[in-house]
Amino acid sequence: MDQFNSKYYQIYANFLNKLAKDLTKFYYKKLDKPFKISNKLKGKGYDPVTTSDKAFEKFIRSKISKKFPTHQIIGEEYGHKNTKSKFSWVIDPIDGTRSYVVGNPSWSNLISLNYNGEPFLGLANFPKMKKYYLNTSKNSAYVFENNKKRKLKVNTRVNFANAKLAAAFHNTLSLKQQSKISKFIKRMQFPCFDALTYCQLAEGRLELVAQCANKIWDIHPIMPIVRASGAIVTTWDNKNPVLGGNIIVSNNITNHKKVLKLLKPVSK
Repeated sequence: MDQFNSKYYQIYANFLNKLAKDLTKFYYKKLDKPFKISNKLKGKGYDPVTTSDKAFEKFIRSKISKKFPTHQIIGEEYGHKNTKSKFSWVIDPIDGTRSYVVGNPSWSNLISLNYNGEPFLGLANFPKMKKYYLNTSKNSAYVFENNKKRKLKVNTRVNFANAKLAAAFHNTLSLKQQSKISKFIKRMQFPCFDALTYCQLAEGRLELVAQCANKIWDIHPIMPIVRASGAIVTTWDNKNPVLGGNIIVSNNITNHKKVLKLLKPVSK
């Protein structure tokens, strides 16, 4: 299989590093004002999209297209720009639109660079929190805040008994299904704040995160960041999370296996 050449990391990491700063400036200059909300599900549920989601995605697409015109782009709001390139960018213009709507600061801009469909670089930018998370290689990821950067590293030493677990089902597990994983539910100590919770695990602030119903643009930008920090990320049935779905991220393999076992009754 054709492999991603490590020499590309610096080129694209530099691009994403600048893009993070540009996105925050764009938000405060153009979008920090009242916005319109519509519901994608139109009475069959609630999946909000705002005029800001669309503006962010247009901005991101324009930056990518200008710098890398031959690359593919896959965005939540404007679909797939299909080319013959092995490089593709996956965009969630606002991860956590519900948070954005009610004024919580935990929403973010998520972008990944994929090669042959696999994410190699990820950016999670939090304009309201004025910080962003970015991996610069396979084994190095950082949080950038207050003009400083701090290397991300999970706390691998914390065992399962002491591990802090955050989880969210996003209305996809029925009460009957939840009754089958009561031991797991008893361990749910913290709520999930969209992509921020995955990033907090990469910082070593908690050890286990489990979420349901991740789309590719929710998880692709996160995968390279948490892996570079030393974390393990799979689906609930222990498969490659590249197609999205129900996701587990853990601080070490022992804890990962224990969570997989607890979730096994609902993992198929």
